[in-house]
Amino acid sequence: MMVTLGHFLTLGAILFALSVIGIFLNRKNLIVLLMAIELMLLAVNMNFVAFSYYLSDMAGQIFVFFILTVAAAESAIGLAILVLLFRNKSSINVDELNTLKG
Repeated sequence: MMVTLGHFLTLGAILFALSVIGIFLNRKNLIVLLMAIELMLLAVNMNFVAFSYYLSDMAGQIFVFFILTVAAAESAIGLAILVLLFRNKSSINVDELNTLKG
């Protein structure tokens, strides 16, 4: 059995759907929300790599490196903000962080 483009796209769609479900079902824990967003970015990256491989074009794979760089910076900044919020509020519950409204 050969793995085709459809297999990769199906797996990417399943991962993307799981991350969307994770965002909508769990709006309490900030860490789980950040993990769901990262899973969404990885699902999109997998689709970029699959299309890049099957079209024999390196542009998609190079674009993935830029997305991963931005995602790593986003994760670092998000976790730093999370640590500061936990120090100030002693909780990471999203519902208790309503004092941040500007």
